[in-house]
Amino acid sequence: MKRYLVLEDGTVYKGEAFGADCQTTGEVVFTTGMTGYQEAVTDQSFANQILVFTNPLIGNYGVNLDDYESLQPNCRGVVCREVARVSDSWRKQDTFDNFLKQMNIPGIKGIDTRALTKKLRVHGTMKGSLIDPVDDLKHAFDQLHATVISDRVVAQVSTKRPYPNPGSNRNIVLVDFGAKHSILRELAKRDCNTIVVPYNTTAEQILALKPDGVMLSNGPGDPKSVPSAIEMVKEIEKHLPLFGICLGHQIFALANGADTYKMKFGHRGFNHPVREIATGRINFTSQNHGYAVKPESVDTNELIITHREINDNTVEGLRHKRYPAFTVQFHPDAAPGPHDADDLFDDFMHMIDHRKEGKSNA
Repeated sequence: MKRYLVLEDGTVYKGEAFGADCQTTGEVVFTTGMTGYQEAVTDQSFANQILVFTNPLIGNYGVNLDDYESLQPNCRGVVCREVARVSDSWRKQDTFDNFLKQMNIPGIKGIDTRALTKKLRVHGTMKGSLIDPVDDLKHAFDQLHATVISDRVVAQVSTKRPYPNPGSNRNIVLVDFGAKHSILRELAKRDCNTIVVPYNTTAEQILALKPDGVMLSNGPGDPKSVPSAIEMVKEIEKHLPLFGICLGHQIFALANGADTYKMKFGHRGFNHPVREIATGRINFTSQNHGYAVKPESVDTNELIITHREINDNTVEGLRHKRYPAFTVQFHPDAAPGPHDADDLFDDFMHMIDHRKEGKSNA
């Protein structure tokens, strides 16, 4: 069965259909990871996006329950050069094709993903549609141009009600802007008693839970689309240790007077080198974001830039000068990707313990 990928600039890629039997429209982005396709598709940061895999072969080790980053992904579609005809792994429970069918996500294979990625790098991300073959494409392009791809999607992917991830150690509130399961896994490794709350939970509601610390999760879209979260952070950082990841990092920056902007094609993959400025240490990191913090907007009286991306020098980490609060643009939880920076979770634990010790001594 044939399928077309059409882009808003008029380009048409003809390939073969796989995954769900449906048509879709989204923002076309690319990821450079060689593995981790299941984690990528189920990462809520890809909500409303059609995901292009630059690795030429996808699906060779199948999918399994352990690698979900969310149970109801909002990725709009998948683009591959080749999908493995046979997949095998001792962990495999299903094929990538069947997985996409179950998740109602359409895919296209057999196109030149290298040429497509080059186009996105030169011209930036753009709208696209996966459609059934037609003789006259004018209607498809008219529909594509008329479709608005919203960057206001946090409400769509966040939990609607609080829920616990029980533990017996530190009490953590995780604000869910589209949180990956891997963040919960890292907190569970440290035996944290975690309560996951919706994106629009107020500072007053969070403080009423008596947490030892607050985490701001990753998520999709424009950080300026969640003004209530910005106001919440302004208050929470005065009272509790705070650690933000990805979208949480951007919201923290906005809460402290900095500004954000939409990148040309973003950072998506897990081979991004990041330098910690204080030590010179370089970590290879997992990233998935289309927005970044403007470095010139950072108020150096309030914030310290702690990390920079080596390739384009974008801001990758911030720390507050007066409050016990820090954030990173990358994913120390990885999944997929390297665990070079997972010690940041330990830093957060130490920050919490130090504050508790200070209060007890007082």
